[in-house]
Parts: sequence; structure tokens; C-alpha cells
Amino acid sequence: MFVVRQATKSDAEAIYAIETDSFSTPWSLESVIRELEEQNERIYFLVEEDGQAVAYAGAWMVYDEGQITNIAVRPESRREGYGAIVTRKLIKELFNRGMTEIFLEVRISNIAALALYRRLGFTVKGIRKSYYTNPTEDAYIMSLVKEETL
Repeated sequence: MFVVRQATKSDAEAIYAIETDSFSTPWSLESVIRELEEQNERIYFLVEEDGQAVAYAGAWMVYDEGQITNIAVRPESRREGYGAIVTRKLIKELFNRGMTEIFLEVRISNIAALALYRRLGFTVKGIRKSYYTNPTEDAYIMSLVKEETL
């Protein structure tokens, strides 16, 4: 049994653990804590399976645009739909809060993430050269406009 809920500051260590298991250049624990403290400008959701954090997603809200910061799933819980579940919840909440367009960046080589984002309606808008490090790689800039989700 899983639940999806808004993350709080008390979830920082669980999110940080997923972060370090998922990214070659993870955010620091301090950065995760700061993100969770800024509830007016940021929103994060956590998926728990049997009480254990298995996925999270977060975004910044700037005027009427959402910027997805990170989406991550524990390696042992991937390919079970948690990424899609938490991302859909985040998208719905961003649109409910008045965002009209949502952006994200994704490694060009991240085929699984690209497939997910395309299934959810995101389209490629451009490329950020050498956006990622460790290894250096370009990123696609993708966006989802509210009307496209109807």
C-alpha cells in the first residue's frame, strides 16, 4: 500500500537518501532542508510504500510558471509507476495553484525519464548545452502548458 503526501521538513533525510541514490551530483542535505522550508514558493511530494519513502518530486513556483526541480525514485523501486504517480500529483497541484506552464530539464540520455515526461504531455522546447556535470551532458528543456493536459 502506498500513499502520496506533501513532504515536510521532517522528510528531509528520507528525500536526501533518495537524492544520493539517484543523482551523480545530489543536492546536499542542507539544500533539501531549505527547499522544504520554503512552502510558499516551493512544493514537494513524497511517495511512501509501507511507511518507507520510495519517491519524491518537487517544484518552484514563480509567478504563473512551475519549475520542476527533481523527480527521483529509489533504485529498487523503479519501474513500478511511482515516478509517474508523484509527477502527476505535482503537476495537478501546480496547476491548482495557478501555474499555466511547467518546465523541467532532463539529461538527453535519460530515455526512461523522457518517455515518462512525453507520456505526461511534456514537449521539448530547447537544449541547455553542458547543463549537467559528472558526466557533462546537454539537457532538454521540456514544458507542459495547462491547456495541453485537458
